[in-house]
Amino acid sequence: MRVLHIETGRHLYGGALQVRYLLEGLRTLDVDNILVCPRGSDIAAAAQPFATVCESPMAGDLDGRFFFSLVQAVRKTRPDLIHVHSRRGADLWGPVAAGVCRIPAVLTRRVDNLEPTWWVNLKYRSYEKIVTISEGIRRVLLEEGVPREKTVCIPSAVDAEIYRQACDRNWFHREFSLPPDARSIGVIAQLIERKGHRYLVEAAPQILRTYPQVRFIFFGQGPLREELVRLCKEARLLENVIFAGFREDLPKIIPCLDLVVHPALMEGLGVSLLQAAAAGVPIVAAAAGGIPEIVRDGINGFLFPPGDAEALAEKTCLLLSNPDMCEQFASRGEEIVSEEFSIQAMVQGNMGIYLDILREGKNNAVGHQS
Repeated sequence: MRVLHIETGRHLYGGALQVRYLLEGLRTLDVDNILVCPRGSDIAAAAQPFATVCESPMAGDLDGRFFFSLVQAVRKTRPDLIHVHSRRGADLWGPVAAGVCRIPAVLTRRVDNLEPTWWVNLKYRSYEKIVTISEGIRRVLLEEGVPREKTVCIPSAVDAEIYRQACDRNWFHREFSLPPDARSIGVIAQLIERKGHRYLVEAAPQILRTYPQVRFIFFGQGPLREELVRLCKEARLLENVIFAGFREDLPKIIPCLDLVVHPALMEGLGVSLLQAAAAGVPIVAAAAGGIPEIVRDGINGFLFPPGDAEALAEKTCLLLSNPDMCEQFASRGEEIVSEEFSIQAMVQGNMGIYLDILREGKNNAVGHQS
């Protein structure tokens, strides 16, 4: 089987990291992978051992050069199926290229935002299947009128083993200039509006009144950084908030965190939450999108209403005050990841979709001949 994958994310986290896991897993199943991605993207290098990589110029979602490169790659490699993995231009050009080249296509949808009805009707009819990474996203599609039989949920996965390492406490404190008695709360998300960092900034003074030794570490980059720095400055929080930027050593960092907080307003699933659970770190998260599928309230973390800074502060303080509860949440989180979010299950789920689509195509072809 030959599958052409389209991933337009430039950095190796979130959806792009899931694609890298999938490519490696499919390769062990003797799938011949082709990856079309933007020139110079991180996944281009990461995918080399598992796929034939076709790098393309791409200046934006509507860059027609990407479409022509995509069609050229399809015609050259002649895949059995096209798998579209991201929104940034891929879900626009992918089905068009599949239609031009008469090849079946499947889409993985990783976000839970609503879309205009006209766009839903136009966009999804071209795909044989739409794979969602959470049941929350699947519910959004069904509410928008996408046929149930076209949708299937295959959760994102995490390489749990790399997060199950002992914390090097001395290194961690030196790396982030933390005082010896610091309690660390991490937020692992792009600095964009829908990730909800501002609600943790609002909650921080209430948390610090009880736990002044807390340090909030924001991992990630994005256009909201200056705004968040301004908000922290106005709230006199700069001594307690660290903007750590994008880090490639999260498997070393996350096991050292006391808590992971995820105050997102919208979230397809939340891979950083899988990473935290795999590392045995308790979580406080907003009950948005697919987050409750990872964070089970009162089992491996706490949920709070999206946008409710007071509830966020209360749940965070409750965990900080209860080490036994933190230990119980940590243990259960590791079990949930192992049982429900393995890379093997994600790879096998996608492989099953491919086989079903190709089998149905062959049956239809035989039916037309007879």
